[in-house]
Amino acid sequence: MFRCLLGRPERCYFSVTSPPLPCPERLLRTGIGPMKILLTSHGSTGDLFPVIALGRALRAAGHVVDFASAPLYRSEIERAGLGFRRLPPNWKKEIFAECMRALDREKHPILLLRRIYRSGLSFTEELIQTLQEYIPGYDMVLGSYVFPQYKELCDRHNVPFGLVTFCHSVVPQKDRPPDGIFPLPRGLGWGSRLWNRFWWKFSDRLIVLVVNHVLRDIRKKTGVSPLRSFLARPAELCLVGVSPGLMAPSVISPPYQFTGYLRWQSEERRDLDEKILAFTQGERVPVFTFGSVTFDHIPEIMGRLAQHWPEGQKLILQSGWAGLSTDSRGEDILVVGAMSHDQLFRHAELVVHHGGAGTTASVLHAGIPHLIIPHFGDQFFWGKEVCRLGVGVTLAKKKWPEKLFPAVRMLRKSPDIQKRAKERQKTLAQENGPATAVRAIEEFAQKRTP
Repeated sequence: MFRCLLGRPERCYFSVTSPPLPCPERLLRTGIGPMKILLTSHGSTGDLFPVIALGRALRAAGHVVDFASAPLYRSEIERAGLGFRRLPPNWKKEIFAECMRALDREKHPILLLRRIYRSGLSFTEELIQTLQEYIPGYDMVLGSYVFPQYKELCDRHNVPFGLVTFCHSVVPQKDRPPDGIFPLPRGLGWGSRLWNRFWWKFSDRLIVLVVNHVLRDIRKKTGVSPLRSFLARPAELCLVGVSPGLMAPSVISPPYQFTGYLRWQSEERRDLDEKILAFTQGERVPVFTFGSVTFDHIPEIMGRLAQHWPEGQKLILQSGWAGLSTDSRGEDILVVGAMSHDQLFRHAELVVHHGGAGTTASVLHAGIPHLIIPHFGDQFFWGKEVCRLGVGVTLAKKKWPEKLFPAVRMLRKSPDIQKRAKERQKTLAQENGPATAVRAIEEFAQKRTP
């Protein structure tokens, strides 16, 4: 099934395919040769950047890699050296941002998942049909966790399908129940394990029922079968792009494999560095970023922040998708736009953020404390993980503008949190998520080679 692609003419869909790199001897020894791999992901930059990082690593290993996604992300995909394949929707960033605002209104994870699928109903049929045209031209497809029904499309063409997820809250475990379910004491032994197993199966079944209900009309039009598993075994290969040293459970059940973080950054900008240094005078200051999160009543909430942030205390505020700003506090609060997290966090003594998977990873790699204000979904889980690791604290979003500076002051006076943040940073420095993921993919391919 897996073919050496050197010299093979490429099929073109709406864009030029990324050119193959020289075939490394390591690949030739495996017997699989370079593969042509299609990556796909949807949503915000937090959903795409880890997959872009994986694509870069696969291409560096000698494989031909294309990325299928919305046109909004074409320039970022091509900047990474990957071939672009168009998928709907052809939305501007403002429409994506409004979808994020709608997600912020959902209070329960199941309702949030239902909202995600409903928001795509207008283009899901076209998305499935377009992807079916692409799949036969590839040796493997790797997709994000939100659309596991892609596995059936790949099965139709006998093309292996793998999943990439960026949060280990979706990984069924024997020693804990799903996030949000009360855990029984571990001293109960088999009783605790039965409790956990029941809730993982119940959660999987509930998610399947919700997804199948939302997509029932789409399934009739496209002939896609009902989804059977979202958590237990959604694919033959499931890569978990988080730190195995900090977050992997003691027992990892197949098909899940913890690889380490997959990180891709926006471009670094020297002009912004100069602007920030002029503002901070070389001192590290708190950095505030909500990434792609948007929410209701932004002017009122940011006005409360400006009112309660003390005079003379400097803060760097990244505007993000919500366009955050505090015009009345120009001397104390510097507003910056899109830039590399790594570049921005070099100026940070701590980072106030929403608890997105990508932002949490960047702060962990920076080795500085977190102050998380979760809004929806897995952001609450990441808040708990940061507290478990002892590298930060969380605030409820209801009154965070009033409570922000007292929490910042508390973190400044917490040398233990700062010390643990540096220790976690050292653990991450020993891991190479993209390289580990590439090895897992190649070993998976080798096992399937006739």
